Amino acid sequence: MKSKTKIAALLNEPGCDHNHKKDKDKNKSCKQQAKPGSAQGGCAFDGASITLVPITDAAHLVHGPIACGGNSWGSRGSLSSGPTLYKTGFTTDLSENDIIFGGEKKLYKAIARVIKEYKPAAVFVYSTCVTALIGDDIDAVCQAATNKFNKPVIPVHSAGFVGSKNLGNRLAGESLLEHVIGTAEPEYTTDYDINLIGEYNIAGEMWNVLPLFEKLGIRVLAKMTGDACYEEIATAHRAKLNVVICSKALINVARKMEERYGIPYIEESFYGIEDINKCLRDIAAKLGDENLQTKVEQLIAFETAKLDRILAPYRARLKNKRMVLYTGGVKSWSIISAAKDLGMDVVATSTRKSTEEDKARIKDLLGKDGIALEKGGATEILKVIEKTNADLLVAGGRNQYTALKARIPFLDINQERHHPYAGYSGLVEMAKEIDEALYSPIWEQVRSIAPWEKDLETREEIRTQKRLDSRSEEAIGQRY
Repeated sequence: MKSKTKIAALLNEPGCDHNHKKDKDKNKSCKQQAKPGSAQGGCAFDGASITLVPITDAAHLVHGPIACGGNSWGSRGSLSSGPTLYKTGFTTDLSENDIIFGGEKKLYKAIARVIKEYKPAAVFVYSTCVTALIGDDIDAVCQAATNKFNKPVIPVHSAGFVGSKNLGNRLAGESLLEHVIGTAEPEYTTDYDINLIGEYNIAGEMWNVLPLFEKLGIRVLAKMTGDACYEEIATAHRAKLNVVICSKALINVARKMEERYGIPYIEESFYGIEDINKCLRDIAAKLGDENLQTKVEQLIAFETAKLDRILAPYRARLKNKRMVLYTGGVKSWSIISAAKDLGMDVVATSTRKSTEEDKARIKDLLGKDGIALEKGGATEILKVIEKTNADLLVAGGRNQYTALKARIPFLDINQERHHPYAGYSGLVEMAKEIDEALYSPIWEQVRSIAPWEKDLETREEIRTQKRLDSRSEEAIGQRY
């Protein structure tokens, strides 16, 4: 009953844009449940592991059959500047006997072994569909292990069937709120301590942004959760400001930290010149320091001038190139801003996993002729590419074959990507990757008619002409 109440509360999260006015349509959007047999971008377990696995010095133990851990492990490119324990997958690998007789003893032994052999800063234990159905009490097991080994062992109620990946993000956030945040004190604090929430350091993107904060004298006290250590998240309650990067994922964490600890939050993006400038200005304004605001303006002036010089040759080559963007969440509008900075036209983008505020931004950025895709799929994307005469598809890795069918270049923008696109330097990286994709010599070859097709085409033309000639002769004969 407790879990049902928590899930209902998360689906009606007050901080979520879907619920701001409590309209029927918005509320319905937030309450949408995953349907058996249909993929909605991942299950709740997937969302929880995406959120917590980037905590680099913790062990992440999946309590369930081996497929739950194996199918999702290593699919997200969150990088670490230190510990690498998070890259090791742990599972209890439940068998049929465990399902019949219960898996609590096996879970306890697994926790004990992980702590003894790997000495993690903490252990996160993820429930799965199977263990939730058989009723294993992971709360009791985790509490017993915590008491026995004097090590934080944190339950994550992330059974896949409870909902979508987004709900799993929030469930992971609840685990941090209940068991981690506020359990330790930092060695010292400053007036410029902030937390980054919803940033997972995909391809090292956060490392493009942290140097900017360092130049301004802003300290990132805790990252949730890219390149994070357990201890820093435990001290996150002492920050002066929370900066939410992906609002739909962990907005519940930001809102509840404001309620419990009085920490205000703002929602920002690190993609594109306009958005990164806005982010820095908003942080300085929220911290309320005039000297900091002056520093921000000086930094923006320096970085944008340098960026203009570097991007000039790319902008000349990318001007008016047409992009179809198929991604989700904050990237569905923030990448549009980055593309416009490069002189490109985004002719269509998806609105899946986007909040109402995201959709409003998309509408403004696309203009009246832009296409907003509520639903996707290869067939729909191909139709849009043909209709808009697009030059480039920017999407997740699974859509690269769609781009090949359309014979246009492709750029991976989702979690599997290997290039960082955030911050000022990230925009240069994006320009470089797009330029290389668009002007690769392979596309001239791909779009040309193959030699054997030319021969077939010539033979078909001859046959067609012969048929036309014979029909003309018959018509003449009939006439006379």
